[in-house]
Order: sequence, then structure tokens, then C-alpha cells
Amino acid sequence: MATKTSGSRLEDQWRDILSVHARTMCEIDRVLHPHGLGASDFEVLDILVSETVTEPGEHCRVQNIADRVHLSQSALSRLIGRLEKEGLVERTVCQEDRRGVWVALTPKGRALHTEVLPLQRSVLSRMLQA
Repeated sequence: MATKTSGSRLEDQWRDILSVHARTMCEIDRVLHPHGLGASDFEVLDILVSETVTEPGEHCRVQNIADRVHLSQSALSRLIGRLEKEGLVERTVCQEDRRGVWVALTPKGRALHTEVLPLQRSVLSRMLQA
């Protein structure tokens, strides 16, 4: 029987991480689906809540969101477009830098986040217990 090399142990650990991530994302998708959200949708709402915690109605640059989610720029743009169409966020162009785009939670988006936050956290708790 061959002994595991350091490299193969790292590969096994990496595959385990990917497996836990995939299962967790699927479970978050499953529990949030009845609320019209997926895991990535929730992640963007959650980032907006954490970025604008001091005062509701504040906004966040799309680039700040992009730095924290694992989506391409175009996928994030489409996701934000869907959230905007559903009335959960609003987009505005940055007046100081026309290339920048601001995103803000709407009251509807904040309420939905508050409603589903316990569901997402429960999944994380179940799936990530050691």
C-alpha cells in the first residue's frame, strides 16, 4: 500500500473543502428557494447589510461587493440587475466617478434579508460543524 505524499494529502484536503462548499451552497439554495433567493443572491444582500449597517439606505460600490463574492463581474452585474428588478436593491451611478456604480438595499430587501438570515445561518451551522 502506497503512503500518501504531502501533495496528495493537500489535494485530498482541497477536494474536501470543495465538497463541503458545494454541498453547503446547494443546501442554502434549497432553503432559500421558497423565498425567491439563491445562495449568491443572499450573499449580496448580506454584504450590503454588513456594509451599510450604520444607517439603512446607505450604499455600497459594486466593486466592494465584487471583491467579496466569488462571481465574475458580469455574473454579479446580472445578479444585481435581478435583485433590482425584484425591488430588493437600487442602483445609482456615482456622481464623482461616472464609472462607479452604487448599490443600496431597499426596505423590501432589508426585510427579506432579516427574514431569511436565520435560515442561512442554520444551514451554515449544520453543514460546517466539525
